[in-house]
Amino acid sequence: MPLYEHIYLARQDVTSQQVEAMTEAFKGVIEANGGKVSKVEPWGVKTLAYRIKKNRKAHFTLLNIDAPAAAVAEMERQMRINEDVLRFMTVKVEELEEGPSAMLQKRDRDDRDERGDRGFGGGGGRGFGGGGGGSRSPSGRAARPRRDENEVEEAL
Repeated sequence: MPLYEHIYLARQDVTSQQVEAMTEAFKGVIEANGGKVSKVEPWGVKTLAYRIKKNRKAHFTLLNIDAPAAAVAEMERQMRINEDVLRFMTVKVEELEEGPSAMLQKRDRDDRDERGDRGFGGGGGRGFGGGGGGSRSPSGRAARPRRDENEVEEAL
């Protein structure tokens, strides 16, 4: 049977228990038509890049499906009818990912120090604001040292 990754977005005002119930209903449609859902990942509420049906946030859920095309088509038909589903996308894949998806993998924030000093923040470099540039004038040329009035009189 073909393998699919399916993601759907549910409205924000729906509770997480209702999202789980919808997921179980869609899972039941797949299983009733001879398929199986190997993994369900609720990603939680995330902000959308743009408004979809007057919603700025949505519950995201990923399903890994091993089912015939007819079962997936029936599930998509059910999703089109359901008002709580904002959008969905099904992608046919060669093999299903094992373990947590990229959205659930914890990203280490500490590895940013390995990038070396690029002038951001503390320590070395001019950074963004041009600070620490030394003896440059705003035009980019080296600034001439200022003469005191006493030095000007002595030079004459």
